[in-house]
Amino acid sequence: MNQSLDHPTSVIKGIGEETADQLAAMGIHTVNDLLHHLPFRYEDVRLRDITEVAHNEKITVEGTVHSEPAVMYYGRKKNRLTIHMFVDNHLIKVTFFNRAYLKNKLSPQDTITVTGKWDKHRQTITGQDIKIGSSVGSDFEPVYSVKGSITVKALRRYITSAFNEYGNYITESIPTKIREQYKLLSKKDALRIMHFPHSAEEVKQARRTIIYEEFLYFQLKMQVLRKVQREQSMGIGQHYDLQKVKQFISMLPFQLTNAQKKVVNEICADLKSPYKMNRLLQGDVGSGKTAVATIALYASITAGYQGALMVPTEILAEQHAESLSKLLAGTDVEIALLTGSVKGKRRKEILERLEAGDIDIIIGTHALIQDDVNFLKLGLVITDEQHRFGVEQRRILREKGEAPDVLFMTATPIPRTLAITVFGEMDVSIINEMPAGRKAIETHWVKHEMLDRILDFINKELKKGRQAYVICPLIEESDKLDVQNAIDVHDLLSNYYAGTYSVGLMHGKLHATEKDEVMRAFSENKIQVLVSTTVVEVGVNVPNATVMVIYDAERFGLSQLHQLRGRVGRGSEQSYCILLADPKTEVGKERMRIMTETNDGFVLSERDLELRGPGDFFGRKQSGLPEFKVADMVHDYRALETARNDAASLISNEEFWVSDEFTYIRQYLQQSGVLSGEKLD
Repeated sequence: MNQSLDHPTSVIKGIGEETADQLAAMGIHTVNDLLHHLPFRYEDVRLRDITEVAHNEKITVEGTVHSEPAVMYYGRKKNRLTIHMFVDNHLIKVTFFNRAYLKNKLSPQDTITVTGKWDKHRQTITGQDIKIGSSVGSDFEPVYSVKGSITVKALRRYITSAFNEYGNYITESIPTKIREQYKLLSKKDALRIMHFPHSAEEVKQARRTIIYEEFLYFQLKMQVLRKVQREQSMGIGQHYDLQKVKQFISMLPFQLTNAQKKVVNEICADLKSPYKMNRLLQGDVGSGKTAVATIALYASITAGYQGALMVPTEILAEQHAESLSKLLAGTDVEIALLTGSVKGKRRKEILERLEAGDIDIIIGTHALIQDDVNFLKLGLVITDEQHRFGVEQRRILREKGEAPDVLFMTATPIPRTLAITVFGEMDVSIINEMPAGRKAIETHWVKHEMLDRILDFINKELKKGRQAYVICPLIEESDKLDVQNAIDVHDLLSNYYAGTYSVGLMHGKLHATEKDEVMRAFSENKIQVLVSTTVVEVGVNVPNATVMVIYDAERFGLSQLHQLRGRVGRGSEQSYCILLADPKTEVGKERMRIMTETNDGFVLSERDLELRGPGDFFGRKQSGLPEFKVADMVHDYRALETARNDAASLISNEEFWVSDEFTYIRQYLQQSGVLSGEKLD
């Protein structure tokens, strides 16, 4: 960027010290900031025929002043200016409030252009803007966000001055080859049109250029960060025994899906690579992530390393230990379980064997990151439902080995749009195919007045020996109203099934050990109906549960509804999800319709993103979501993917690091802190 653009805004004609301070409060400190303070919308100020304009519609007209304007004063410092003007042989009245100063600037026969609200019945315009003279020029006026005493009109004036004085210093930001390939505008032309457009088509083309530029520079940062992390963090290069791994896969009691095979190959390539693996594995509930994780752990073991699998709850750790033991039966792999419940002599024995290298795979909860947990040779760290652990917790586990490979797993389908944005510095693998033979969960949307019929249906399933979940909404774990809601529903069902079936209760107010006890009782069929808040959402496997009823389902997002639905459908019997909802909004009704139409978590997550937006998808406090001035990563996702591919291609090209053409981009990356002054090897 030319240094002139780094000058403070006070160098612009008309911007004094006080105005510069007010602009600074808006985040506008330099000439460059001012030129990049882009409009958030445009007003159509094309001249209109008043006979075709609807009542109360906004209108811009041009005409001549018919008679001397009149001013009437009222109240304290308030006035009303009235102008009679001819517009295409129609005599109309224009009223401006608190614009008395215009009286001395207007004379009969003057040409004026007026914008305001049209009262068709009174043939009157309530004026918002007036221009003395003809409306030659733009048909579209930019509208900017402003603060304090800075007006949109004043800001337009400052930007016009900035462009006139410094426009020639605007540096081209997109490589020529890319710009020509996509038929993009130059940076100077794009900014000029954004600020001074003549048509909607022009604005569309300028926006297209700015959107691509924003995405390209964001993705360049992410890709360089990824390259730096990868090349500055040498891994261990695990040379696993391919024949043993192939033999193990052939021993599994099921065929891998094509999606699983693809992901296994990606992970194994990472294991063999001299760089540390940093991969996110996404897979819908029941897609077979555990099998993939087991294969990865086994491959690491054949290379002479140990593996660790960390999960958020004790019961989930127990279920994983059971699953891996079954899958690895017939091999000589030693598996151990370490949770907070493992104490005393048993815990000491496990820790000694782990440090001696006699345990190949350790599965556990936060207990794995205790100071006294040591490995002989940790090669692979896997965290399941990785978003449930803090960054610090994951780091502690990683540092228990010498640069181990890391695999994060999640059953929360994250839209590809967000995955390549938020997790841009990670490799992302997706299992988007379900194992053969799984029965799709039947989902039905019913109104609250059908509760009796739902209870009858649950009863039929219970008589077959099945179990059921009943979920009550929870916005925050401390929300007493929602906990009470769960208690009320528990009381209702306890009375309904009194003497026949056991009804359990679980909510966020329970201690972790109490939650585990309730879930264990449910998984052992000591509880047939479990009333719960969303604390049941992640991970627990109860194949005998075939019914999921969700109260007030409209209060949940699509992804959360899908996660809850995934608690059933884990056995061989047909399972059902019943959405009990009376949505009042169109968005709520649309959510219910989408849920009944698809079981594909990735389809649902994309639709959820469209309905809720990225901030709501991750929660308001989620960090890492970039803010773009023009680009929208939901609606402009094709441009986002294109920019990501282009960024990856650029930084892998030797010319990028040495050619003068890319000096501007390299300087930007250095200023952003993701690139040092030296060239990357």
